[in-house]
Amino acid sequence: MDILCHVRPKPSLPFAGAYRVIDFCLSSCIHSGIHDVVILVDYQRVQMTNYLRRWHSANADLANFHILEPKVGSYKGTADAVYQNLEFLQADPSDTILVLAGDHIYKMDYRPMLELHKRERADLTVGVTTVPIEQAHRFGIATVDNRGRIVNFVEKPKFPQSSLTSMGIYVFGKQVLIERLKEDANRPDSPHDFGYSIVPDMVKSDRSFAYKFNGYWQDIGTAEAYYEANMELIKQRPRFTLDSTRPVFTGKYDLPPPNISQQAVVSESILSPGCVIKGLVENSVLSPGVRVEEQAVVRNSIVMTNSRIGYHSVVDRCVLDEGVNVGEYCYVGFGNNATQAQENITVLGMNVVVPLNTIIDRGCKIAPSVELGDLAVLDAITSA
Repeated sequence: MDILCHVRPKPSLPFAGAYRVIDFCLSSCIHSGIHDVVILVDYQRVQMTNYLRRWHSANADLANFHILEPKVGSYKGTADAVYQNLEFLQADPSDTILVLAGDHIYKMDYRPMLELHKRERADLTVGVTTVPIEQAHRFGIATVDNRGRIVNFVEKPKFPQSSLTSMGIYVFGKQVLIERLKEDANRPDSPHDFGYSIVPDMVKSDRSFAYKFNGYWQDIGTAEAYYEANMELIKQRPRFTLDSTRPVFTGKYDLPPPNISQQAVVSESILSPGCVIKGLVENSVLSPGVRVEEQAVVRNSIVMTNSRIGYHSVVDRCVLDEGVNVGEYCYVGFGNNATQAQENITVLGMNVVVPLNTIIDRGCKIAPSVELGDLAVLDAITSA
């Protein structure tokens, strides 16, 4: 995700048009009756905090936020993030702590998982789901017995023995969590991470159980996974929807509804507030403020906030970050320099400027704020 997250934390990445990735975690909390939420921010923390404040302003009656930053420098790992805020944790009257990753796409009611944790008198309960075995090496992998107790846990194994994957969702007994965090902090060789240290150690020494989640869950850890998760929303039979039965809460945009001209054609797409469409948009997801000019074509693509596709240009199978400006008569995402369907996505970073008559091959990745001034520069970037 380096290009898409070069200037932002992954939880603030736009998703499904007008949403952000962290909206799904926060909304799941609200639908689970959890309204007191502590958010630990670090990488690009100013941008993350600004979005969270906008989110809270739009949904102040739904949740109470506590936004905590590292006391010095940066957190050493996910476990260290909680350890550095033990004083806050100890002051809370709760005896059970739910720890969530803010960069996954799913809808979940956490209450059945909390009930399982209580029923089994567990010290740790890990939310798990099943992924294709060829993807399992990207995740923490759990092995469980016939009672659901975890007997082994390995983070990102080279040769996974199971496809039962950690979702980055943990329930801890508060006191045992405090003890394990203190022990981990005193180990100089520890990565101070839940997946690499806390969870494997607790599986060996404490009552650790798995809660199997059967709904849709996606870790958008790569640009290809991010693209596929967005595209899932506009399939004829999607595995994941934004239906109103369990709405996803987000920061509000003070923009008018999409403006679609008479000559425009839009099919199988998501259009956000403030979009202006004069050309063709097909099988795509557009964030707020996107402009598609006359005779321009956007197909099979994700286009983020305030980007523009110029007259008679074509954007196909691309991810365009915020503020990208594609000039007239451009072809972005053409060619066929990749054999696998998921490997030929073209990604243009934030504020990239594509000048008149430019052709960018499929599979190219262009860093944020690049102005493609001439074909010699462009050839060097595409061949790399």
